[in-house]
Amino acid sequence: MKLHELRPPKGARRSPKRVGRGHGSGWGKTAGRGTKGQNARSGGGVRPGFEGGQMPLQRRLPKRGFTNVFKKEYTIINIRDLVRFERETEVDEDALIKVGLLRRRHKEIKLLGQGEINYPLVIKVNRCSRSAREKIEAAGGRIEII
Repeated sequence: MKLHELRPPKGARRSPKRVGRGHGSGWGKTAGRGTKGQNARSGGGVRPGFEGGQMPLQRRLPKRGFTNVFKKEYTIINIRDLVRFERETEVDEDALIKVGLLRRRHKEIKLLGQGEINYPLVIKVNRCSRSAREKIEAAGGRIEII
């Protein structure tokens, strides 16, 4: 099979409805647009959200708050999640993805101190809470901020 021989399967493609092709077709004369009015004209119709001059919904509803464009999004990992790793393991983004704690690469990872750990690990994250640092160092591990 070659590229020029590729065809969609039989019945997968339908030809478009041909409107405005005479009375016999059933879609002649006004071609399904009704009689007169804005939508019957070529180029006619109204923009999305237009309510015929009534105050549109997006202007009737109150506006509150704002979106901070400089907000940093962190993926949270707790110490209790790290029990999946063996002793002395280097825990970085790739290792977290491998064990299923992350689905994909994230911008920033933050380690929080919920849970306990009693063996050393080497952890590479972007941010770390004070309690998490104390628990990891008390277990003999270390945290590297990347």
